[in-house]
Amino acid sequence: MREGGPRLALGLGCDRGTPEATIARAVDEALAQAGARLEDVAAVASISLKADEPGLLALARRHRWRIAFHPPAVLARVVVPNPSETVRRYTGTPSVSEAATLLAAGTDLATDPGALLVEKHKLRGADGRNATVSIARLPPPIHPHLPPGQAFLSEPPSC
Repeated sequence: MREGGPRLALGLGCDRGTPEATIARAVDEALAQAGARLEDVAAVASISLKADEPGLLALARRHRWRIAFHPPAVLARVVVPNPSETVRRYTGTPSVSEAATLLAAGTDLATDPGALLVEKHKLRGADGRNATVSIARLPPPIHPHLPPGQAFLSEPPSC
């Protein structure tokens, strides 16, 4: 992640068997819409049904991303702007990428209506497979020199 750049979360969804190249292109296009770069990505999430998806896992390995995989029931509880009954029929949740990115960002639209920078970018690749990417802004770290989730001590601990 570049110093001082935005910290972003990606939510990823795709058809079964979607090649890495199609997912990567969808990510690149969504990041371009947000005016962001790959280096800005700090969190990535998807649905547990994709935990064995070769293209998604290959992309994560290439960029050294850890992906959080959420069960459909957890994703289904997240309020999103673009729910889909088709997605619900196939996955058990009306949203994968939007819900996953909000979970990865640790926010929701009720408390942070502007959290989603890219709601639901869909791409149908030349291979006929679909990939979906959503992007959310991560909240600022507690202290700019510590990773998220680490408390800042105002005084150094005594030894």
